[in-house]
Order: sequence, then C-alpha cells, then structure tokens
Amino acid sequence: MNKIVPVILCGGSGTRLWPRSRKTMPKPFLPLVGETTLFAATVLRCDRQDGFADPVVVAGAAHVPLVQAQLPDPAAAQIIVEPEAKNTAAAIALAAARLPADAIMLVCPSDHHIGNAAAFRAAAHAAAALAAQDWLVSFGIEATAPETGFGYLKQGATIPGSQGMQVARFVEKPDLERARGFLADGGYSWNGGIFAFRAGAFLDELAQHRPDIADAVRAAVAAGHEEGTLFHPDAALFAGIAGESVDYAVMEKTARAAMVPVAMDWSDIGNWQALHQALPCDADGNVVTGAASLQAELKAELKNCRNVLVHSDGPRVSVVGVENLIIVVDGNDILVTTPDGAQLVGKLHGAANQ
Repeated sequence: MNKIVPVILCGGSGTRLWPRSRKTMPKPFLPLVGETTLFAATVLRCDRQDGFADPVVVAGAAHVPLVQAQLPDPAAAQIIVEPEAKNTAAAIALAAARLPADAIMLVCPSDHHIGNAAAFRAAAHAAAALAAQDWLVSFGIEATAPETGFGYLKQGATIPGSQGMQVARFVEKPDLERARGFLADGGYSWNGGIFAFRAGAFLDELAQHRPDIADAVRAAVAAGHEEGTLFHPDAALFAGIAGESVDYAVMEKTARAAMVPVAMDWSDIGNWQALHQALPCDADGNVVTGAASLQAELKAELKNCRNVLVHSDGPRVSVVGVENLIIVVDGNDILVTTPDGAQLVGKLHGAANQ
C-alpha cells in the first residue's frame, strides 16, 4: 500500500480556550498538554517510519508562519494557504485536488490531544486499508462519557476482511438523556473528525453530493500558484464557495461510509474543562499548569480545594476552600469559570475580539 498522506487542518480559532488561545496564537499552536504544541504533536504522530508520507497542511494565511515554525521539517511539507475559511468540506477538497487520485489521505484536525499514539497509528492503517477500497472512513472514537458536545456514529454491519464496519447512522450532538442512552447501548462511538479517504474517491463523492463545492475547488486549484512549499488557490474563485462541513456535504450522504473503532485516549481540548480532564491531576482532582517555560515554578497554591484547574502564564494564584473551579491568567486577562460555564467562554467579548 502507498504511504498514508496526513492532511492536517488548521482552521479553528479556539475561542473557548480564551484568554490563552487568541486569534494571533490559537489553540493548535499552544503547548497545552505537555511541552509540545497540539499541532506539532499531530505532525509527529504521523512519522515517516510508521508508513506516513510528508504532511499536507491546510491553513489560513495568518497562521502560515506558525505552521512553518512548528513543522519538524518545513521543507518537506506542502502548505495549502486557504484564501478564507469555508469549513472542512472545502479544506479537505483543496488537499484532495492537489494529490494524486490514488493517494490515501488521513485527515486530522490540528488541535486534538491523543494520549495513545500507537493505537492511533494502528487505526490509521486499518482505515487506510478500507479507504483503498473506496470506503470513506471515520475514526469511531470510544465513547467514555455521555458527552453532549460531540456527534456520534452508530455502528453498522462488519465489513468482511477488515477491522472496520459500515456506519449505520450519523447522529448530531445529543441531549444528555440521549447521550446516556448511547453509552448504555454500546453501539455508538464519538465522531472526532478524523477521516481516511482515497483522494479521487472523496472528490467523486463531493461532486455527486455537492457539485458546487467540488467544481469551485477544482477551478480555484487549477488557477492557483505555487510559492516555494506554499500553494495559493485562486482567491476570487474560492470566495464563491458555500462553506459546509464534510459531515453534511459528504459523510452523511454517501453510501460508502465506514468506521474503524479506536480507543486512543482522545480529547478535542474543546474548552477549559476538556483540558482539565486531559491533564494529570492530583488526588483531589486539582491541576496547576501554565506556560511551558514556567512549568518548574510554583504558579499556584491550593488549600482545601477539589477539582480545580489553575493555568497561569506567570502570576502566582492562591485558592482556598473551593470546588469545581477553573482559573486562567494570561497577561492582563483573568478568566474564572465553573466546568459547566466553560462551554460559554467563546461567547465572551474578549474571546471574540482578541
């Protein structure tokens, strides 16, 4: 089998992790779990020695310098510069249109944490084997809690001779009662937005279900130009695309949807509570963290506290007698929220404008 081509999407702004994540330095490029940024960790998981090709990165112009600075080998990667954000269907189609039709793409968001890289790589190879047979494959991530912030995949019939199965149904983000039912059923997995396709098969499905996006992307690529390792699609042609997620545009419509189940200690680090859950805690569920350069310093003192996260870029934080609290200090900005309130951080004025 040909090597798997990692296609790394850098489109998110990470506003729910404000004030640490900002427009100028969004979530993928921050060392939130350990000292490696989420973007760099995504690239490193797809090592050449494990059957992966050099990566293709899709990013906006504002983030190209960050991508180049954090790539282990900038000269080996291709960076597609999105003229503007048009959601994941168009971003993936840009990469597919730049690759040979028989290339196996592994589409990875750049801002997720995966604790078990070996399980990820095993699932990637299983998904690639199905993609080579023109299945459009999702990673079915083990559901370990009744999460209402994720979409779900309902498992269908096993695909003979493979480690995968058909997707019986894509389920939108459920309410808590339905999410609990999914967990009790055991036949549902989280849809984490990691996919494997043959490039030509994906473009064929996109042309069938959303020909407007497929045609516009092909035209923008044909009229684009290279600049070293950068590729610039034609901005005017790309601007006419109606933005839509790959799930809506293709995955929920195709008759070739498959999934590979995987348990890989995954988190989308979608908000401060998700980050708290992804970090190692003390016996009381408390976490103290901050900028990588300050990891060795005492940034907080907690007394009689439970389930508290303190993230500080320098100032020392003292917390006494509280439970279920998140405190973030970044420069002159301070955020205090409960775990339930963490989902609303992105709606703050500061998050939307910084």
